[in-house]
Amino acid sequence: MAFGQPRIEYKTNSQMRIMHEAGLVLSRALDAAVAAAVPGVTTKHLDDVFAAVLNEAGAKSNFLGYHGFPATICTSVNEEVVHGIPGGRVLEDGDIISIDGGAIVNGWHSDSARTVIVGTADPEDQRLSDVTRAAMWRGIAALATGKHVGDIGAAIDDYVSSVPGKPLGILEDYVGHGIGSEMHMPPDVLNYRTSHRGPKIKPGLCLAIEPMLVRGGIETAVLEDDWTVVTTDGKRSCQWEHSVAVHEKGIWVLSAPDGGAEHLVPLGVTPVPIP
Repeated sequence: MAFGQPRIEYKTNSQMRIMHEAGLVLSRALDAAVAAAVPGVTTKHLDDVFAAVLNEAGAKSNFLGYHGFPATICTSVNEEVVHGIPGGRVLEDGDIISIDGGAIVNGWHSDSARTVIVGTADPEDQRLSDVTRAAMWRGIAALATGKHVGDIGAAIDDYVSSVPGKPLGILEDYVGHGIGSEMHMPPDVLNYRTSHRGPKIKPGLCLAIEPMLVRGGIETAVLEDDWTVVTTDGKRSCQWEHSVAVHEKGIWVLSAPDGGAEHLVPLGVTPVPIP
């Protein structure tokens, strides 16, 4: 028996506008968590700050309780790649931390992540974050101009490979995803080039684009908490992520207040608000 590809959920404009509402709440919550990421605070404090913004807006967390996850954000520090659990860990000067969170408004989801260097930045950590963030925006621009979802990973891979200096690794074990009435949905969004083109890009498609780069090897392991993913060589990692919608007129970054204009216009892409 032949099996087709997993069914993709295509959203209406009104549904995508609600997702943008969720994205705006999420953006404010991440703003607050990023501002609170200073030496001497715990990762649990960042979780509390993020949760307070969601509560004030009447939004729900899509992380809390997800397959038993115990917090509203993931806080992944240094060699931790993704899914770090907030707790008593105290942030120190020079730490690099990825803060990944989400929000639900009226049943529709948003998902976004940012990386922060706490206090004094190691230049190589700053480069890691800058390249990862720029790679994300290249992937988002490819969503606007490409024909297939695979074009996103190709754009990310091509950019990372072109950056001068010591090569950075693109993680392959963890990828982006579709998003909508659930946080994780088809299709997978790879962050690297493959021969698989993926589904066609068409209106109603909403994706979470989230490259994860490392300063060393791309091998990872999961800690005993069954959540926290780390690099096996102990080298530092970085994640940036936005949720993005495709509609009849163009694309709109759902988790950015300006739809992504600040970063996309220099790349030749002008985001268009959802009609």
